Amino acid sequence: MQQSRALRAALAALALLSVTACGQASDPAAPRPASSATSEPTRPSEAARPLPAAEARALKRRFDALERRFEARLGVYAVDTGTGREVAHNDGERFAYASTFKALAAGAVLRKYSLSGMDRVVRYSGNDLVPRSQVTEKHVGTGMTLGALCDAAIRYGDNTAANLLFDQLGGPGGLDAALEEIGDDVTRMDRRETQLNQWSPGATQDTSTPRALADDLRAFAVGDTLGKPERAQLAKWLRGSTTGGALIKAGMPKTWVVGNRAGAGSTYGVRNDIAVVWRPDAAPIVVAIMSNSRKPDTGYDDRLIAQAASLVADTLS
Repeated sequence: MQQSRALRAALAALALLSVTACGQASDPAAPRPASSATSEPTRPSEAARPLPAAEARALKRRFDALERRFEARLGVYAVDTGTGREVAHNDGERFAYASTFKALAAGAVLRKYSLSGMDRVVRYSGNDLVPRSQVTEKHVGTGMTLGALCDAAIRYGDNTAANLLFDQLGGPGGLDAALEEIGDDVTRMDRRETQLNQWSPGATQDTSTPRALADDLRAFAVGDTLGKPERAQLAKWLRGSTTGGALIKAGMPKTWVVGNRAGAGSTYGVRNDIAVVWRPDAAPIVVAIMSNSRKPDTGYDDRLIAQAASLVADTLS
């Protein structure tokens, strides 16, 4: 996996040298052309439109103020999938992703097995149970279908269900490889639940960036990475989430429909939410908001995520 990333980086550098030598696309700010092979580029944010400089500076001041008010580090990436207009704040910094990965695991499982494979039964024992597994603990011995495991992982944040999804993909490394296949060479999948929730500043295990997570969610839930039936099923699971009502959803207008997967770490007040936001008469917005406290024993405050989401909504309305 690391060799794959190194090779990818080397090829990219060689390609850049060739282009520069030929005198083409020498302006680093020039937009990259969209792929003609699919309806969306492999990494959708490559085609996004940043805010005008003055608007971006004003928005940054407001995000900075949130960080000071909540004594936290904040990362935001959101994109209007219709216009490409984007909101970004520390969008390339690494944060612990916590339980947000469960939406991506379900997307990867749908891609591997298709909707017709969701009836496959996965059996497990009491030894497989980990804390916060309120759905899977009721089905020890009988097992659950892949679809039910995806539902439990996304709707309720069931940790054992997430680990069983890992198993269907070849472990955390298998999900990492699946994300690489759709163009994500940023996210690091290393551990299982619940160890992946342990994070400290500077650690890179089980981390990603707001931009990478939003791109992944967009690819699965809005783009053409999944077939239409699989995409519709993932959207249904996301909209049925029972967690995160005080996060991105709380910052969006009431008429907008939010499908999300929240996450919380066990140290440094890690708190995240990723979501697709469906608006009346407009293309969806995809949002990833990630945060952590600057102190190891400080808890999180959901209002930070909600207020950051409100700034996103105001900007992209």
